Amino acid sequence: MAEGQVRADGAEGRGAADAPAQEAGDGKGVAPGAVPRVFSGMQPSGEAHLGNYLGALRRWVELQESHECFFCIVDQHAITGEIPAEELPLRILDLAISFLAVGLDPERSVIFVQSDVPEHTELAWIFNAVTPVGSLERMTQYKDKTARMESIPAGLLNYPILQAADILLYRAGAVPVGEDQLQHLELTREIARRWNGRYGDFFPEPVAIPGVGGRILGLDGKAKMSKSVGNTVRILAEPEEIWDRVRTAVTDPQRVRRDDPGRPEVCNVFTLHQHFTDPDHLDDIAGQCRAGTRGCVACKRILADSIDEHFREVRERAAELKADPRRVRAILEAGAERARGEARATIREVRERMGMDWRGAWG
Repeated sequence: MAEGQVRADGAEGRGAADAPAQEAGDGKGVAPGAVPRVFSGMQPSGEAHLGNYLGALRRWVELQESHECFFCIVDQHAITGEIPAEELPLRILDLAISFLAVGLDPERSVIFVQSDVPEHTELAWIFNAVTPVGSLERMTQYKDKTARMESIPAGLLNYPILQAADILLYRAGAVPVGEDQLQHLELTREIARRWNGRYGDFFPEPVAIPGVGGRILGLDGKAKMSKSVGNTVRILAEPEEIWDRVRTAVTDPQRVRRDDPGRPEVCNVFTLHQHFTDPDHLDDIAGQCRAGTRGCVACKRILADSIDEHFREVRERAAELKADPRRVRAILEAGAERARGEARATIREVRERMGMDWRGAWG
């Protein structure tokens, strides 16, 4: 979310919508000597795909080794879209299975569903009181999503406030993000600063943990990988489906005939090889591409086989989880219980500082 200096006075001008977010490692947002806490979330679009894996899930698994992690299925964000209500529960279950199958460990991380912790929306409403509308209207994603809308849902405007609440409810000091979410993270920092300025220091200003893969292009070689665009591959796809998808991938447009010399540095198929194919084979793949001695179809076949092999054990774990949905439900419910404990403590402090602990007036 799914991670800059801004003006401390919160004045209009160059602020959260324009400044670059800080990256983790500068020591800010994490108490000295403490295990850094991370929060990240993903919308329940169903089973994860390659873009989800390369852009987020792979990094989340790694972060479990060094951070205290909160990973959330953000269904309340999802309802700002047009997901049919009858599909949402299954999409949540499918994404939870993907989380667990790739290696998110409920013994080391808190894994839960956003709507199971009502304090998310309570804190979001509280943050509405300190967030300027102008900061929300400057969000690039808001502009892009609403450019062709005649009637704009308020949820799209307030979407980044709920993101800020998601992160700050757990007082997370760091957030793994893609470049498309950096602006939202900077707004989170601004919101924390504004609230702290009014009610006293409490919330950290979370820093970005940048992704390792950069922007992941889809099989069309143009747009970001997305299930809605149809330019990706499900991580639990069987070999035949993987090949059906990978064979459509766009390669170097300079290669018209099989023996034309190619440019692996501009070919998105080769970029995907770098994520999934045995590193010992990459020099051969690049060399034969440049020499025109291996055709693009054969190169894609190698990539499809590499993706198949990479996710073989993931598919096996997912099959076990699908056969035992009660186990998945128990993990999500246990995660929500742990998350609620943290969330209630935060909201209790927030209410007290904001004067909403009215019972205290009677001593």
